[in-house]
Amino acid sequence: MLNAEVAKRRDDAISRGVGMMTQIYADRALNAEIWDIEGNRYIDFAAGIAVVNTGHCHPKVMAAVANQMQKFTHTCHQVLPYENYIRLAERLNAAVPGNFAKKTIFVTTGAEACENAVKIARIATGRNAVIAFGGGFHGRTFMGMSLTGKVEPYKKGFGAMMPDVWHVPFPMGPHGISTKDSLAGIEKLFKADLDPARVAAIIFEPVQGEGGFYPAPADLVKAIRALCDKHGIVMIADEVQTGFARTGALFAMEAYGVAADLTTMAKGLAGGLPLAAVTGKAELMDAANPGGLGGTYAGNPLGIAASHAVLDVIEEEDLCARANELGSRLKQRLEAIRSTTPEISDIRGPGFMVAMEFADPGSKEPDAGLPAGCGQRR
Repeated sequence: MLNAEVAKRRDDAISRGVGMMTQIYADRALNAEIWDIEGNRYIDFAAGIAVVNTGHCHPKVMAAVANQMQKFTHTCHQVLPYENYIRLAERLNAAVPGNFAKKTIFVTTGAEACENAVKIARIATGRNAVIAFGGGFHGRTFMGMSLTGKVEPYKKGFGAMMPDVWHVPFPMGPHGISTKDSLAGIEKLFKADLDPARVAAIIFEPVQGEGGFYPAPADLVKAIRALCDKHGIVMIADEVQTGFARTGALFAMEAYGVAADLTTMAKGLAGGLPLAAVTGKAELMDAANPGGLGGTYAGNPLGIAASHAVLDVIEEEDLCARANELGSRLKQRLEAIRSTTPEISDIRGPGFMVAMEFADPGSKEPDAGLPAGCGQRR
């Protein structure tokens, strides 16, 4: 088979709404490499969008899934529970930042985790409004789209978004947006449009993923914590992209010295199997009535087994330190390239969650077309 032949079949069979970044069709993968159906070998920088943090087909993860498959693949935990689901919740309760009693729920996707965090915040506070940030990404469901601070391609043409979701600017140093600007946006919102007593939650990514790998400044995170404490608002850290060693710590919030009330996670949690979670303060997590949270596939046994193996691998192979080492080496190499490439306007990100931004050297405006041109010229 050829990539071009399969691409034609895809065009005929799959909705064009499912976007594609490449025309390379995977055949097999191992560690950080992928081979396509033509036998070409590639380094996989995408990692399934921050999913296979322990590498493709890690033997310990594969063995855990294979072992679970011999026992059972599904019962629905709400109908017939299983112990490793509870044990994983115990591990996450201990691992998520915050010196308080915690509880966990499992769901299937990152968008579902964010939606459930909002549900929990609303029922726990009796309030409706949610504040999110421009450039943030929280999923493609209707609440996820509403929380996401980007119109194209996620919101365009899909009609009215969910009500009572408000956006403020997110700090982007290279583009002149500071923590002061973000906090002024919240203050303006509170003065002109939104009584803080109506706000259930503020949700943010410690490092924006889709938004451009912009780390949240420490003073912003601490200010959000202070605002939430002052007004009785639930602080939600969306760690769907940042979790599980990617930023040089198991969770990116470990770097800030304050803890969120609720933490959402997915992607790297189960090494490629669909699993997501919300972990947070026990009193908040217990606010929903029985049956109000969960799902048929929530906490699927295969994903649970994989996640236990992922956590073991991260600890045994010290992948947090590995992320910091590789990230430092990558930044050093990029800085060396930057000295002769004026189109590189910024290099940023903690651990191995590193971004390089390109801009026109004259106008300083971002230009997504420049990387290809640089490669051709040099």
